[in-house]
Amino acid sequence: MTLSKRITQVTGGGSDGWDVFYKARRMIDAGIAVTELTIGEHDVRTHPTILSAMHAAAVAGHTGYAEVPGILALREAVAARIQDRTGVATGVENIAITPGGQAGLFAAHHAVCDEGDIALFIDPYYATYPGTIRGVGAVPKPVLARAENQFQLNADDLAAAAVGAKSLLINTPNNPTGAVYSKATLEGIAQVCQDHDLWLISDEVYDTQVWEGAHLSPRALPGMAERTLVVGSMSKSHAMTGSRIGWICGPKDAISHIINLATHTTYGVPGYIQDAALSALNEGAWLEDEVAAPFKRRREIVLEVLQGQTLIKAAPISGAMYAMLDIRATGLNGEDFANRLLQAHHIAVMPGESFGAAAAGHLRIAMTVEDDAFRKALTTLVNFAAAQV
Repeated sequence: MTLSKRITQVTGGGSDGWDVFYKARRMIDAGIAVTELTIGEHDVRTHPTILSAMHAAAVAGHTGYAEVPGILALREAVAARIQDRTGVATGVENIAITPGGQAGLFAAHHAVCDEGDIALFIDPYYATYPGTIRGVGAVPKPVLARAENQFQLNADDLAAAAVGAKSLLINTPNNPTGAVYSKATLEGIAQVCQDHDLWLISDEVYDTQVWEGAHLSPRALPGMAERTLVVGSMSKSHAMTGSRIGWICGPKDAISHIINLATHTTYGVPGYIQDAALSALNEGAWLEDEVAAPFKRRREIVLEVLQGQTLIKAAPISGAMYAMLDIRATGLNGEDFANRLLQAHHIAVMPGESFGAAAAGHLRIAMTVEDDAFRKALTTLVNFAAAQV
């Protein structure tokens, strides 16, 4: 008996580059104290206001099958949020509720890619992107966003890769680099998408975490609403990572087919989770600001700790909960540096190589521990780097 090629080849084979993370977790399991600056998990839990709404909804009986497209009130709230932020007319017919952003990415690629289609994505990339594309039977093809361009995507590089492709996946604000795509970058992307008839899948789960510049959804650019699927989530904006609640926003016809897919796969999201998400959105901006505030503070800590030395340089930390540090001047690659740091000081960071070729020689630092512990770990990292040269 053999398994399908699609399921056995999702990861692409070989190491996924997350060996340092797994090693750190084994150390923790063995009782060793490790400062984890690895994954994008908030160090504060879901707000009690949201949990109270979730509990009340469950106790009230909203624990059975919920509407597969999402409950109407939540779809209305998501549509209103998107319209308010982008200025693009958005109704419930443009919204499908999904079990988190990851399920949204999977469904979006299912909607636009057939077996064997080329699906572009940007390198550096969030770890699941290539596997998501393989999982729908498409062929992942990276396009490099280079460190020397501050990880902003070059339109000429994209145009060269776009020949024969079907879709493009972007993420701004960006994980892992912290880049927020400029208007010029997004206009270049939009032009290539129109010139080459590409679907654009825009992962915007960090849209509430912008420290420099402004978030611009490419769906708002001329000619893009009809070819863009936006993936959103409550995970990062409201610290609801484990609740698995997100959405896809796109053209009415695409959304109707995505809802059909959900009927045959996830069969929707639990009603009490949706009620909690609705309650959270109805709280307004204060809750999003409270969740984002620690990362804004810790961005300043990164800049302060790195000040006065030239060995480690930070890419512009314009958004999201990460800092991308260039450690090439130490003579080490990201994996060697991260492994040595973990062994010597029990500080776990992610090698840039975990996120693709363009981030080689970098480290991704998740700003996800308490301020004093974060400052101490980052100071130790800088001193460790100096000892390597």
